[in-house]
Amino acid sequence: MNHAVRPDPVEGESGAASVPSPSGGGLGRGSTLSLRVRAMKYLVRREHSRTELHAKLSPHVQEGEDLDAVLDELEKRGWLSDARAATQLVHAKRSRFGTQRITHELRQKGIAESLISEAMPRLKETELEAAREVWKRKFGTAPQGEKEKAKQVRFLQSRGFSLDVVFKVLRIDGKVA
Repeated sequence: MNHAVRPDPVEGESGAASVPSPSGGGLGRGSTLSLRVRAMKYLVRREHSRTELHAKLSPHVQEGEDLDAVLDELEKRGWLSDARAATQLVHAKRSRFGTQRITHELRQKGIAESLISEAMPRLKETELEAAREVWKRKFGTAPQGEKEKAKQVRFLQSRGFSLDVVFKVLRIDGKVA
C-alpha cells in the first residue's frame, strides 16, 4: 500500500499548526495546536471573555509562547470582546435566570464591572416578566398552602430572582397570581 507523506501545514495557512495524532486522524487528541488556533476554536463556538479564554488556554502554553500577546492580537482584530461575551451571556440566560444569577455569572467570567453596570438596567426592566415565565413553565398554578408557596419562592430565588420580584410573581395586592 502506498502512503503519501503530507507536509505539516504552515501556521495560518490552513488555520492549524499540528502534529498528526498517533491514530493518523489529523487534529485529534494527540495533536499540538498553537495558542492562536486553539483560541480561535473556542471563539468559533461562542464568545468568551478575555479572563475566561486566558484560563482555558493557560494549561496549553508552550515554552516561547506569549499568551497575553495572542489575546491582545485577538482583541485588536475584534475577535475577542468582553462586551460581546457579556451581551451573549445576558441574552442566553435571561429567559431562565434572574438578575442576581446573571450578574454572578458575568463576574465569574471576568467581565468588567463597568460592562455589568451597563447591562443592569436592561436586566432589571425584564426581570419581572422573566420570573413570571420561569414560574409558569415550572409550576403554572398558584401554590396551595404555605409549604407549596415556600417551595415556589425557593425555586425562583435559586434562579437568581430577587425576593421582591418573587413576591410580585406569587401575589398581586395580596392575591396569588
